[in-house]
Amino acid sequence: MPRVLLIEDDRAVREGVALALRRQGHDVAAAATGEDGMAHLTSFRPDVVVLDLMLPGMTGLDVCRGIRSVDQTLPIVMATARGDDVDIVVGLEAGADDYVVKPVQAGVLNARIRAVLRRAGGAAADGAGLPRIDTHGELAIDRAGLTVTVAGTPVALAPSELRLLLTLSASPGQVFSRQQLLEAVWEHSYHGDARLVDACVKRLRAKMGEPPRDPRYIQTVRGFGYRFAAK
Repeated sequence: MPRVLLIEDDRAVREGVALALRRQGHDVAAAATGEDGMAHLTSFRPDVVVLDLMLPGMTGLDVCRGIRSVDQTLPIVMATARGDDVDIVVGLEAGADDYVVKPVQAGVLNARIRAVLRRAGGAAADGAGLPRIDTHGELAIDRAGLTVTVAGTPVALAPSELRLLLTLSASPGQVFSRQQLLEAVWEHSYHGDARLVDACVKRLRAKMGEPPRDPRYIQTVRGFGYRFAAK
């Protein structure tokens, strides 16, 4: 039973979402503040966090950054009261794996949770048939062990970041549109969610030490998408 930590300050929303998730088969712990949510990380040990962006006191962005400072791999689904691009992009760049717009629809949230958990647990299927250790210069990708190193130094990646890297590196030189990556990595079909791809690429490049102006591995193909360049 997946353990979901729900951090939401509105009591009615918190109780309604928690009930809906329990009916979907999740074990749910609910917190009203960012501070309480952070405390639940060690006591509850969630498999995924559903995080309201607009929290009082310790904001959702603060919580997201706090989680990422201690755990790069724990999936985070962000909930925002507005579909504002700036809010969403800021949250994604802070480390969220996915998002939903409030009022949250239980079916949509459950689908996003299930998808991010599949990314966390099923990434090894990407690039099946390729060598177990895929080496490109200083970059080494262990497709079976789901680990990544650069110049021998481990790189901790969130599930969406790892899945994106596995997808791109499985076909070096192939150009993927943002829509193709959305469907392959996030299981989204709505083209407006392309910002998920861009934010994830930005985080992934930073963690891999990619030069912002001249990335070695994940290259932008202007007007279309991205490709992995083996070097």
